Amino acid sequence: MAINWFPGHMAKTRREIKENLKLVDAIIEIRDARLVASSKNPDIDDLCGNKPRIILLNKSDLSEERVTKEWIKYLSNDNIKVIGVNCITGNGLKGIKPLLNELLKEKHDRMTAKGIVNIVDRVMVVGIPNVGKSTFINKMAKNNIAKTGDRPGVTRSRQWIKTKIGMELMDTPGILWPKLESDETQLNLAFTGAIKDEIMDIEELALKLIEKLQTDYPDRLMARYKLTELSEEPLENMNSIGRKRGAVVSGGQIDYNRVAVLLLDEFRGGKLGAISLERP
Repeated sequence: MAINWFPGHMAKTRREIKENLKLVDAIIEIRDARLVASSKNPDIDDLCGNKPRIILLNKSDLSEERVTKEWIKYLSNDNIKVIGVNCITGNGLKGIKPLLNELLKEKHDRMTAKGIVNIVDRVMVVGIPNVGKSTFINKMAKNNIAKTGDRPGVTRSRQWIKTKIGMELMDTPGILWPKLESDETQLNLAFTGAIKDEIMDIEELALKLIEKLQTDYPDRLMARYKLTELSEEPLENMNSIGRKRGAVVSGGQIDYNRVAVLLLDEFRGGKLGAISLERP
């Protein structure tokens, strides 16, 4: 399944990130805790260079806690700090300021020595579409300054947002990279909605998701859709889900589009339980 989605505003955003780096002290990069590798834009490392960075593994309530802890250990170093969060509930967000203080200790020490008490850190927020950047910013600002939506591509222009913890956030639109090399990366991003459903064959996508779940999380699939057994064939399992959920049209045929929409919505909403699509 070949997927490439690189609207013009994304190329512009790459230029803006590079130009605006000199205005910020640190980077907050948001990824999806369910697909930590796939939700990383590989351009971010090159664009951000050695800027201190905090990686937020958002939607960590939807991923396996054990796997998320493995990712935190794997990604952390002196210049990069990692925490699992939920940007909707705010769980984990209190850990950001201590990590930022740790990363920017030299700057804070210099300013304190000059007698400056109210130190404000300027931070750029980056990430691919639909990982929760706007939700995070709204939570930190405690009002709906940034636009939010459950479809990628909502945030378009740069804006500064003040918070109450001595931190100003620069929002940036979500960017994907021009060519998604790996089939696994393409599928993982599509499963979670980081790529617009409108450009996808969602029936084929749902079939691929069933194939993934029947291998890695068969018990979850069976429990959610009340299946007594799973076939080795994903299409047979899709048929079984359709029959269990009444997605049948005249003549007893399965309404595959309805099954696809149902399955993807329930997976994205966490109704199949905590699932990690990737491990370090």
